[in-house]
Amino acid sequence: MSTKKLWFGFIAVMVISFAVLLYYGREIYRQAPPVPDKVITTDGTVLFTGQDIKDGQNVWQSLGGHQLGTIWGHGAYQAPDWTADWLHREAVFMLDHLATESYGALYDQLSEEQKASLRVTLQRDMRTNTYDQRKDVIEVSPLRAKAIANNSLHYGGLFTNDPELAQLRDAYSIPENSLKDPERVRLLNAFFFWASWACIAERPGQDITYTNNWPADELIGNKPTGAMLLWTGFSVILLLAGIGLMVWYYASMRKEEELAPLTASPVDSSKQTPSQRATLKYFWIVTLLILVQVVMGVITAHYGVEGQAFYGIPLADWLPYSISRTWHVQLAIFWIATSWLATGLYYAPAISGHEPKFQRLGVNVLFGALLVIVVGSLAGQWMGVMQKLGLISNFWFGHQGYEYVDLGRFWQIFLLAGLFIWLFLMGRAIWPALVKRSDSRHLLILFLIACIAIAVFYAAGLMWGRQTNLAIAEYWRWWVVHLWVEGFFEVFAVVVMAFLFVRMQLVQVSTATIAVLFTTIIFLSGGILGTFHHLYFTGTPTAVMAIGATFSALEVVPLVLMGYEAYDNLKISRSSEWIKAYKWPIYSFIAVAFWNLVGAGIFGFLINPPIALYYMQGLNTTPVHGHTALFGVYGMLGIGLMLFVLRDMDTTAIWKETWIKFAFWMINIGLLAMVLISVLPVGFAQTVASVQEGLWYARSAEFLQQDYISVFKWLRVIGDTMFGLGTLALVWFVFGLKGGWSLEKK
Repeated sequence: MSTKKLWFGFIAVMVISFAVLLYYGREIYRQAPPVPDKVITTDGTVLFTGQDIKDGQNVWQSLGGHQLGTIWGHGAYQAPDWTADWLHREAVFMLDHLATESYGALYDQLSEEQKASLRVTLQRDMRTNTYDQRKDVIEVSPLRAKAIANNSLHYGGLFTNDPELAQLRDAYSIPENSLKDPERVRLLNAFFFWASWACIAERPGQDITYTNNWPADELIGNKPTGAMLLWTGFSVILLLAGIGLMVWYYASMRKEEELAPLTASPVDSSKQTPSQRATLKYFWIVTLLILVQVVMGVITAHYGVEGQAFYGIPLADWLPYSISRTWHVQLAIFWIATSWLATGLYYAPAISGHEPKFQRLGVNVLFGALLVIVVGSLAGQWMGVMQKLGLISNFWFGHQGYEYVDLGRFWQIFLLAGLFIWLFLMGRAIWPALVKRSDSRHLLILFLIACIAIAVFYAAGLMWGRQTNLAIAEYWRWWVVHLWVEGFFEVFAVVVMAFLFVRMQLVQVSTATIAVLFTTIIFLSGGILGTFHHLYFTGTPTAVMAIGATFSALEVVPLVLMGYEAYDNLKISRSSEWIKAYKWPIYSFIAVAFWNLVGAGIFGFLINPPIALYYMQGLNTTPVHGHTALFGVYGMLGIGLMLFVLRDMDTTAIWKETWIKFAFWMINIGLLAMVLISVLPVGFAQTVASVQEGLWYARSAEFLQQDYISVFKWLRVIGDTMFGLGTLALVWFVFGLKGGWSLEKK
C-alpha cells in the first residue's frame, strides 16, 4: 500500500470521526438533563433551587467527587453509587409509606399482588418527568418530598457525625465530619437528588430515562432497553467481522523484515547532547513517582477491608480514602506522561542530529514546572478534601472531583502551558530533519502531529466550568481520558517505538512508516468514536450508545494481533549479540503487547457492550480493565521507554540483570495475580448481585462486607506484595545505574 493512500486514509478518519464526535457533542448539550430554576412540591413549597444543585455539585467535588463512591457509575469502588443508593432509599421509603397507608403493614410484609400494585403507583410517581420547561421547575409529590427529606437526613448524618451511622461510615471509608458546614450538607443533598432524578425521569416523549434506564433496579422500573440488546448484538457481530478481516489482511500483507541484524550497534558512537543528558533527572522523578503511586495504591486497597485504618493505624485522619485514591490515579498520569515526554525530549535531537540553542535550558525549565505542578496539585487536592478551601478556590486550586482530571483548574492551565513548552522544544529540535526530503520525513510528520495532539487535546479539560452540567462535563472529561491518554499518546508511543527500531537499523524506514500509518488509521478508526462507550449512561441520547457500542468493538480489533507484535519484538531481542543489551526495554514492549491484548482487549470488551456495562458500570470489573490497561499498557510502555533511554545514555555499560529481571517479572506477575485472584472475582460476584437485585445492592456495605467477599479482598495482598517488591527492585535498579550497583565491573 502506498504512503499517499495511507495519508488520505488518516486524514479521512480524523475529519469524519471528529465531525461525528462534535455533532453528537452538540446533541449532548441540547439533550442534557435540565438543571431547573427550582425543585418544588405540588403545593409550591421550594425544596431546592437550581443554584443549590450547582453549588451541591461543587460540594461533592470538594469531597473528592469521583474518588469517593460513584455518580452515574463513574468513580471509586469504595462507598456506594450515590445515585443508585439515593433512588433505592427513596423508593423503599415511599413504598413503605404507601403500604402502611393502604394495608397497614410494611412493603416487605405484603403479598406479591399487593407489592406489584404499589410498584405501579411508585413508578408512575417517580418516572413521570415533571420538569416544566416554561416555568423551569421540577415538581414532586408531597410523598416524594418526604422521601427526599428522609434521604437528606440520612446523608447528612453520614457525612457529619451521626453515631448510628458510624459503622456505615467506616464501611464506606468516610471520615467523621467530612462536611463541617450544615449548609454544605444541604447543598450536597440537592445535587444527589438532581443526579438521581436524571436516572429515573423519562425523557420527554420517550419511555427511557435521561441515563437510558441506568442504574438497574426493578423496584423503580429501571430495566435494560431494547436499544441496549440491539447494539450489544451488533457490536459483537462487528467485532467478529472486524477480527476476521484484520487477520486476513494482515496475513496477506505481512512480510518478513528484510534487514539483517548488524554485528555492532549503530548507536554506540552517538554522542549525547547537553539537553539529552539533562533528561536523566526526569527518569529519576518518574521512578520515585512510581514508588509513591504504588504506596498510595496499597493504602487505598487496604481501606477496602479496614475502612479508615491501615493495620490499626487511624491513617484516614490525615490521609482519607478519597485523597489516597486521588493521588494514586493522579500520580499514574503524571509519571507515565513524564516518562513519555522525557523520551521525546531525549530522542528529538537524535532524530535531526541537531541541538538547538538553549535546548538544555528549556528542558530544565520544563522539569521545574512539572515539579511545581505535581507538588502544588497534590497539596491543593488534600486541602480541598479536608474542607480548607471555599467552593470557588477549591475549583481553582483544590480538587475538581473528576477522575483523571482531579487537579484544580489553575494546575490544569499550568500543565497545559508545560505541554506547549514541551511541544516547542520538540518542534525546534526535529524541524531540521523535517525540512529535509529524507526517507523518514513521513514518519517525522506523524511524530510531529502526535506531539501537537498531545498538547492540544489536553485543552479539552478546560471546556467545562465550575458549575457546568455534569452530562456536558463528562463529555469533555472523556476527551481528555480517552482521546488524550488512550488516543494520541498511543500514536506518539507507536511512532517513538518505530523510530527506535529504525535508529537501530532493525527496521527499514519505509516499512516502519507504512506500518505506523496503517496502525494509526486502524486504531483511530475505532478509538475516536469509541470515546462514546464511556457515555452510555451519563445523560446522553441513545444515538451515543449506538455509536459507542459500534466503534468501541472496532477498538478491540487491532489488539487481537498483539501476538504478532510480541513475537516480532522477541525475535528482535534475540537477533544479535549487541541487541541483547536492550533485552529488558524490548521485554517491556512485549509486556505492552500482552497487556494490550488481555487488559485493553479482553478485559476492555468484557465491560464495553451496552448490556454488559449496564450491569457492570461502577463495579470491580472496571478496575480490572483500568489497572491492566493503564499500568499494563501505558505504564509498562513508560517503563520500557525509560529503560531504552537509560540504555542509550551509556551503551558501553553492562547492566546487572538481577534487579531488573526481578522487577520485570514481579511487576507483571503481581499485576496479573492482583486482578485474577482478587479484583475480578469480586467484580463477578457484584455483577451477579447487580443482575439479581440491582446496582444499589452490588455496591452496598451489606453485600461488600460479606465474609467471602472480604476473603477475596484480603487475597489482593498476594498480588500487591509481589507488585510492590517489583517496584522497589525497579527503583533500586534505576538509581543503581548512577550509583554503580546495577552495573557489572569492567
